[in-house]
Amino acid sequence: MRAFLLRFIAVLSLAAPAQAFDTNARTAWVYDVSTSTILMEKNADEAIPPASMSKLMTVYMLFEALDEGRVQMDTRLPVSTKARQMKGSTMFLNEQDRPTVEELIKGIIVLSGNDACVVVAEGLSGTEDAFARQMTEKGKELGLTQSTFANASGWPDPRHRMSAHDLGILAQHLIEDFPDLYKNFSLTEFPFDNRAPANRYNRNPLLKLGIGADGLKTGHTQEAGYGLVGSAVQDGRRVIFVITGLPTETARAEEAERIVNWAFRQFTMQTLVPAGQNVVEAPVWLGTTNRVGLTTRDGVRVLIPAGAQDQVKVEAVYDSPIPAPIKKGDRLGDLVVTVPGAKDAVTPLIAMQDVPEAGFAGRMKGAVLRLGHKAFEAVGL
Repeated sequence: MRAFLLRFIAVLSLAAPAQAFDTNARTAWVYDVSTSTILMEKNADEAIPPASMSKLMTVYMLFEALDEGRVQMDTRLPVSTKARQMKGSTMFLNEQDRPTVEELIKGIIVLSGNDACVVVAEGLSGTEDAFARQMTEKGKELGLTQSTFANASGWPDPRHRMSAHDLGILAQHLIEDFPDLYKNFSLTEFPFDNRAPANRYNRNPLLKLGIGADGLKTGHTQEAGYGLVGSAVQDGRRVIFVITGLPTETARAEEAERIVNWAFRQFTMQTLVPAGQNVVEAPVWLGTTNRVGLTTRDGVRVLIPAGAQDQVKVEAVYDSPIPAPIKKGDRLGDLVVTVPGAKDAVTPLIAMQDVPEAGFAGRMKGAVLRLGHKAFEAVGL
């Protein structure tokens, strides 16, 4: 393979280690969705008690039931004595209530209702234990490798564990799998029947700061500390983050805001190659033309970390010359972007047009020229 350095884009880069973010969280995971780049992680694959952040899986199961038509927004579900007896954050439901699915969604997301989670679990699966087993299986399907669920609410249990990485993956699934329903995560208030005026506000400290935050879920127990699964969008770029194990509610709020500001200020997004743009003209062997344009199918967007602009190397890598025939869209090489300390970003380079094989005369002419070139190389000319 021959590598051809494209110096006209050498000032661009992908995400390299920027100034380190020294988080106070016990575990953390920060992810740029647009470029599938992990910006920071700390003990991210450690299985920990997720507290109410695991309610995101309960919400995912309910969203899936809605999507499949097993329930509707106006479907009413019964409240059992077990649900009514739940402690901690609740909607203050009782056995006479028949809350709708829409009310339960808001009750879980905004009020963090433990009783609402039990109602959903029993309504969808008959028992909370059966629902927890289904949560664990669904987690495996979604790629959650460190997650096991013992209940629907995140109530402390040694069998109930998730990792920061898993929580982030689950957040991304909620955002991408159910974009319309995801809007519920940005609700700041839900005064359900005015039963708990002091518990009607969303605990997510970022939603009212004007920094693009639109979700997702806080959590707190004595064992787990204070945590948050959050997401924010600025200028079309989405960041998902997870922090756990903070000592106070104030520390959680401050750390979450610091992470969002760092993720959007320490990295900037640029389009390296627009979709369909000619990246390089590659030599063709025995074709009707002696050059073929190479492009990328969807373009290349990369993150530029602060201070890393001069550390980049961008190469178009392909066999040269490329033998005809060539079909438009054939993968003929790769565009490789490298920054010291970062994983290479590799994007396929494809042919911009057909290049048929030359006729007999054209092939003979090409062969003669090729032999002549080889002869010059042999004598060092």
